[in-house]
Amino acid sequence: METGSGAEKRAAHSAGMDEDAMDTTPVNPLVIEANVIEAVQTIFDPEIPVNIWEIGLIYGITVDPSGAVGVRMTLTSPNCPSAAELPQEVERKVKAIGGVTAATVEVVFEPPWTPSMMSEAAKLQLNML
Repeated sequence: METGSGAEKRAAHSAGMDEDAMDTTPVNPLVIEANVIEAVQTIFDPEIPVNIWEIGLIYGITVDPSGAVGVRMTLTSPNCPSAAELPQEVERKVKAIGGVTAATVEVVFEPPWTPSMMSEAAKLQLNML
């Protein structure tokens, strides 16, 4: 008699289910958060040649134990020409991360973004130091 995950995987396979869909490995929120930061560091504001993490546009990242990720972000101004594209790109890249089951992006304007929110690296890159 078969017991355990081998039997479950064979049953899932014979039922046409993806074996990975049965994966119940707990999500490590710290790993996912680090991967989200890495992903948003590949997104650049078209008006500023620095990634949105270093500019300070990401205000917060939450990772639920289920793998759902929430990103709180802002834009350099409410009239930013990339107001539609940047949040969509963030959501798309976060959803592509392994272990992420859902992604939501909330755009907020409080507190308003200011150049003081940029990292030292961003300020150096923009010759602001």
